[in-house]
Amino acid sequence: MSEGIRAMWMRGGTSKGGYFLAADLPQDVKTRDGTLLGIMGSPDPRQIDGLGGADPLTSKVAVVRPSEREGVDVDYLFLQVFVDQAIVTDSQNCGNILAGVGPFAIERGLVKARAERTEVRIFMENTRQIAVATVETPGGRVNYAGETRIDGVPGSAASIPIVFEDTAGSTCGALLPSGRAADTVDGVEVTLIDNGMPCVVLGAADFGIRGDEAPAELEANAVLRERVEAIRLKAGPMMNLGDVREKSVPKMTLVSPPRHGGMISTRTFIPHRCHAAIGVLGAVSVATACLLPEGPAARHAKVPEGSTKTMSVEHPTGEFTVIANLDEAGNVQSTGVLRTARKLADGVVFA
Repeated sequence: MSEGIRAMWMRGGTSKGGYFLAADLPQDVKTRDGTLLGIMGSPDPRQIDGLGGADPLTSKVAVVRPSEREGVDVDYLFLQVFVDQAIVTDSQNCGNILAGVGPFAIERGLVKARAERTEVRIFMENTRQIAVATVETPGGRVNYAGETRIDGVPGSAASIPIVFEDTAGSTCGALLPSGRAADTVDGVEVTLIDNGMPCVVLGAADFGIRGDEAPAELEANAVLRERVEAIRLKAGPMMNLGDVREKSVPKMTLVSPPRHGGMISTRTFIPHRCHAAIGVLGAVSVATACLLPEGPAARHAKVPEGSTKTMSVEHPTGEFTVIANLDEAGNVQSTGVLRTARKLADGVVFA
């Protein structure tokens, strides 16, 4: 499209990507995906001919529209644009890009700013669940400056608390799609779980690694990557995801005992690159796995006491805090996270 497409580029949590109004993109899915591949510069390992940052975490898209659902402000569709393949997929959600949806909706006039803070109720189209983001709006304008720091992002910004409603089984149909807290796949004990993000949780020691290695070291371990991918392909059908060869889910998280006072240590493949941090909903799913009676995460986790649990999930660049509220039976009622976002650019992009 030679005339260009209106877009806002934002950092959401520890990810970065393009935010579009649905009405500004082609309505035909095939045409839309081709346009987004052109905008990002995919397929190309450097994405040199587009705006992507040569990493899955910086090749993401949010498509936002006014919602017609009762009690909901906007609908949000997340699209992962592969870096080195001509693939655009909606098979997962993204809680980091979600952090920018509230500010974007207010900036574009889809939601009217209210008082000092504005709650934005967001329907996540990928998983058909609702998240409530609270955005600072002093004077009726989005404020991005603040003192909140999150690991994986330099500096500080205004806090954006996000509460998730009914995320269990959002993609796979059940919190534990196999019906069990622990399964064995290729001789390795795993937990197949979906509390907002389909994840396969594995014990790092079962692969002959410590679990605190740098992402680059793990990516260079060809034997490890082949074993993890073999398990992922078998886990897909077990999680009601079908053939996942060209899907970005399930995420594969290797867990080990915490090293820095947290609850659990993690290394996550998404699915073939080792994440420099951990995704929002991935952290929620892994934290929930720590609360199960058995499985790799339960073996290593140091779970805090109380019905409201503040759970620190360690990752390569720091930690991610998940807050879970449990009912009397010990089941997770709701989960919340704290994120930040920043507007980077607003204008017209070209495919």
